[in-house]
Order: sequence, then structure tokens, then C-alpha cells
Amino acid sequence: MSKRLIPVLILAVGILGFLLLKLTRPEPEPITASERSWRVEVQEVEPGTHTPMLPLYGEVHAPEQLTVAATLAGRIAERPVTEGQPVAGGDLLVALDEADIQPALAQAEAQQRDLQAQIRSEQVRYRNDQAALASEQAILDNARRQLERTRSLVSRNLASREALEASTDAAARAELTVNTRQRAIEEHPARLQSLQAKLAQAEANLESTRRDAARARMTAPFDGIVTDVQVATGDQVSRNEPLLSLYPVDGLELRARVPQVFHAELLAALENGDTLRAVSSDGRYRFRLVSFAGTSDAAGTDAILALEGDPKGLRPGALVPVTLQRASRADSVVIPFSALYGADSVYLLTPEGRMKRVEVERIGEAAGRNGERSLLVSGEALVPGARLITTHLPNAVTGLKVDVAASGAPQP
Repeated sequence: MSKRLIPVLILAVGILGFLLLKLTRPEPEPITASERSWRVEVQEVEPGTHTPMLPLYGEVHAPEQLTVAATLAGRIAERPVTEGQPVAGGDLLVALDEADIQPALAQAEAQQRDLQAQIRSEQVRYRNDQAALASEQAILDNARRQLERTRSLVSRNLASREALEASTDAAARAELTVNTRQRAIEEHPARLQSLQAKLAQAEANLESTRRDAARARMTAPFDGIVTDVQVATGDQVSRNEPLLSLYPVDGLELRARVPQVFHAELLAALENGDTLRAVSSDGRYRFRLVSFAGTSDAAGTDAILALEGDPKGLRPGALVPVTLQRASRADSVVIPFSALYGADSVYLLTPEGRMKRVEVERIGEAAGRNGERSLLVSGEALVPGARLITTHLPNAVTGLKVDVAASGAPQP
């Protein structure tokens, strides 16, 4: 065989081998496109009547807290109580020194006695003026008759001009005296009325001083807690200076800011006589909504919640987070927050295993079966037996195919 044929044979064998392998290769399976599905959890919808909750953050106040002030100026003689001490009604809180009280009382009594004496003196003066007026009138009459006789004698040149002038002066002086006395008598009612008004003022001042003196020993008007102590024994205080404060053990209240969006609803519930209660986050304190503050601002209005039960050491100024019950809503559904999309949408599972977006009304928060915070919504599409998708998918859209991983527990 010629050497030139060897390459040709090799090439022919290679071609035959390639053709053989091509003819005997396995046929690949055809590729078919499949739609991807997402695994989700669902919850069976069971509408019912539920109570929406409103989280609030409030400050404890003592609306009946009173400030004990000094009724008179003086030195603090006793102060047997301390800051935060519980006291019973009638217990001594603070007392002023008796040596500072008696002079003020004696001065008020002396002022009253002085005006009483002035009134008696005015009455004696009035009687004397009346008696003197009769005598002075008689003197005036005599002076006038003497003046007429002197004029008659002068006209007949039996008396001098000097005698006439003397008679005229005497009659004028007598008339002036009578007029002065008459005016004094006429002014008697005004002087007496002025003295009586001053006496009434002095008596009122005496009564006020006696009352302040009696209150110089200040006692607790009710069972309470002492706070804001500002003085110590021996301090010199002025009249009406604050000394300490006292608030009752019962009667504490919580003031919490309520957003304006809930104000009308809660106010209407109060007007309907509904009882709305709130519980602190730790469950120790219970409150009842009683009213709203008289003023508000853009952030909302302060709700006033009265403490119910034992305060358990609660003090004014404490900040307490609470959850307020709102009016119950029928045909509502409790869902997890993960089921909500945007502000007003959820997805239901269709019989074909696809997602369907529906709009709902967001009512508020609610307590779930295990006590966790949940969302309370309502909507026409949330009918009994509907399956709500509770898994939050970033790419959620109507028509998206999903697979159910596990059914959520039914609603409470």
C-alpha cells in the first residue's frame, strides 16, 4: 500500500467514526417552560366583633393636689412631715410660731375697739350739738333783738355808731355759731356711716386674722402623700408663701396625648355612655377614660384617664405607656401586620392558587390570640372562609402564583 493512501484511510476512518457516534447518540429530552410559584402562609378569614386598641404614652397627674401656704408671716415652729410621707386626715403638717400670731391678732382687736369708741364718741357729740344748738339759737335771737334796738336808738341819735357796729358784729357771730352747729348736726349721719363702715372693715379684718391664726397650725384635710416640701423648722416665711404640697392617695389620673384622628370617635363613645378602659404595658395599672382636656393643638388633645384600684406606688410625674380600648367594631378581622400592603390593601388566595389584591379599611391595632400586637381591618372582600395571605412578598402583585406552606391559625 502506498504511503500516500495512509492519511486518506485515517481521515476516512475518522469520518466514519464521527458519523457512527452521531447516529448512535441519545436524543435529549425536550425543554418545557414552567411558571415559578412562591411559598406563602395563609389565614382563614373569620369576621367578628373586635375591640381596637390605641397605644398611648401619658403622664400621671394629681388633679386634687393642694398647696399649703403660710396664712401669716412668721417663723416655722413645727414641720413633722417629710417629702413623700403618707399622712392621714387631721395629721399636723406645719405650724407657725405662736409668738408671731398673737401680735397680729391683738392689733386687729385693738383696731376694732378703737372704732367702736369713735362711734360712741360721735353719738355723744351729736347729742351735745343738739343741746348746744338750742342755746346758741336763743343767743342769736337776743343778738338780733339787740341789733334792732340799737338801730332804733341810732336813728333817734340816742346811741353811737360804734354801738351799732358792736351789735351787728355780735349778731353775725351768733349766726355763724348757729350755722356751724347746724352743719355739724347735719354731717352727723355721714360721719357715723363712715365710722360704721370702718368698723365693719375692722371686724372683717379681725375675723380674717382669727381665721388665719386658727389655720397657723395646718393639718391634712384628707389622707394623702406629702410632696414639694420647701421649708424647714426655724425658717422665716411671709404671708401666702408656699410651704409644701399634699395630694390624695386616691384620685390620680393619667393625661395622654390622643391624635386628632381618634378624638371625634372617642368623644362620641363617651357621649354614648361607653366605658373605655386602658391598661399599662406591664399590666399593673388600669385606667378609665373620663374626659378630654379643654384645649388641644395640632398634635392632638390630652385624654384624661382616671386610675382605678390601688395606685401601687404610682406617683405624679411618672410616665406610663398604656393601651386604650376603643369602641368595638362588628364585621372586623384581626390580621398580622405582615399581611398589610401599603396603608389599605391585603392579598387573598384565589381557588386557582394566585394572589388577588383587595382594599380594606384599617381600623387600628388589636390584641392577637397570643397577646401579640395585630392589626384590625374590615372590608367587603373579607368574607367568612376567605383565605388571607399573611406572608409579605416584596414582588406581590395580582395574579402571582403561590403555594400554601401552612394555614395560619383562625382569628380569635
